[in-house]
Amino acid sequence: MIFSSFEFLFFFLPLVLLLYYLVFRRSPVLQNFVLLIASLLFYAWGEPLFVFAMIACIIVNWGFGYLCLIARRDDSKYTGIAKKLLKPALLFTVAADISLLTVFKYAAFFTHNINQLLSFELSVPQIALPIGISFFVFQAVSYTVDVYRGTVAPQKRLSLVALYISLFPQLMAGPIIRYSTIEKQLTSRTFKWDDFSSGFRRFIIGLGKKVIIADVIAQAADMAFGADPLTMSVTAAWLGAAAFGLQIFFDFSGYSDMAIGLGKMFGFHFLENFNFPYISRSISEFWRRWHISLGAWFRDYVYFPMGGSKVKSKWRLVFNLFVVWALTGLWHGAAWTFVVWGLFFFVLIAFEKVTGFDKRIERVPVLSSVYMLACVLVGWVLFRAESGSHAFIYLLSMVGLNENPVAGFDTLRLSLEFVFTWGIGVIACIPITKVIMAQRFAQGTPAKIFRWAYAVFVLMLSIVLMYGSGTSPFIYFAF
Repeated sequence: MIFSSFEFLFFFLPLVLLLYYLVFRRSPVLQNFVLLIASLLFYAWGEPLFVFAMIACIIVNWGFGYLCLIARRDDSKYTGIAKKLLKPALLFTVAADISLLTVFKYAAFFTHNINQLLSFELSVPQIALPIGISFFVFQAVSYTVDVYRGTVAPQKRLSLVALYISLFPQLMAGPIIRYSTIEKQLTSRTFKWDDFSSGFRRFIIGLGKKVIIADVIAQAADMAFGADPLTMSVTAAWLGAAAFGLQIFFDFSGYSDMAIGLGKMFGFHFLENFNFPYISRSISEFWRRWHISLGAWFRDYVYFPMGGSKVKSKWRLVFNLFVVWALTGLWHGAAWTFVVWGLFFFVLIAFEKVTGFDKRIERVPVLSSVYMLACVLVGWVLFRAESGSHAFIYLLSMVGLNENPVAGFDTLRLSLEFVFTWGIGVIACIPITKVIMAQRFAQGTPAKIFRWAYAVFVLMLSIVLMYGSGTSPFIYFAF
């Protein structure tokens, strides 16, 4: 089930809200039970067997937390034994989490490459990928490590750990929520109409990003990447890369908006996952604004433990960045194109950090914006292309090295056929509405009426488009 489906909008969500607020409003325990069952059913809707893999992950990580609980007590005869088992148990739990992810996501990739490298003939396993496994596994790891570090207290109740890991608003594609962010909210939430209404509007805006912009501009991206890159014009190649850049941004940030909005509707407050990344002036800034929760996860659980940027040697700094970005690329998909995509950004960010180039170029606004956008669009070609060779030929066409024309009929088609979507997409990448809503005149009754009217219009238009052409799964469901 996806958020932008009629089943979710007109059946699942209204039913869960009805039970949550009308039937069990006075019982926080039963409200949590409703959310937990709803989350498991939401996942099992399309993944009836894979839900047991998630349940196993939940039990293993809760068990480690319970071991920490025993180890830190003074009144238990098992305290000493638990303390000795703590580090081995941490390694086992994290290894179990990563193994779960590896088996489902990377087994075929690793087996295929071993066969190619060593001329083996191992059977390549054909294992379906559970949706959202990369997200809920990373949440489980963060809980376990934070409990071990003493950053958060271990949770006694299995149901609350299960609710944290499986909470359906952000289960499929993030943001990656830390346990510390919602620890108190799991047991103490109050209904506020302002939170509910702003969450509802945020959900609708996310729906509009997905259905009105992402799903439409995706047609332009598919048209460009489905064409023969040897014959496409230079401008068409750049437009295709830009189309995918808009598609993936509005697809993913749309999901994050919907998740944050749903969270507020149920009394949870998740951290932001995007902050207008396309207005950045360097690659380092872009990645501080894009998929913020993933960047923070790798920073806190990989980069900082390795020494981060505080290491004395520049070579060690470069190595730390290499590990983080190789893993970031691999996290996005079991294919060499994703690894190359990650290493491409490793080279750029390492260059910026070692030389301070990002600080210098940020002083020249136009040049820095062109630099950032050009690099990001090249990266999106690596991300979107079907293979390494396809990406290479496409990139050559972007600079006219395939003896292809500067412009052609494909340029006119990509630009004119989607002109409306290009317009609203580019405008929505800029924080214009955020600036307007921050003004004093935007806080009165007329502004509230406008916000609701705008939300209703976006909802109606989204429903019409969904009914007419359907909707596609979110891109990050594949990760």
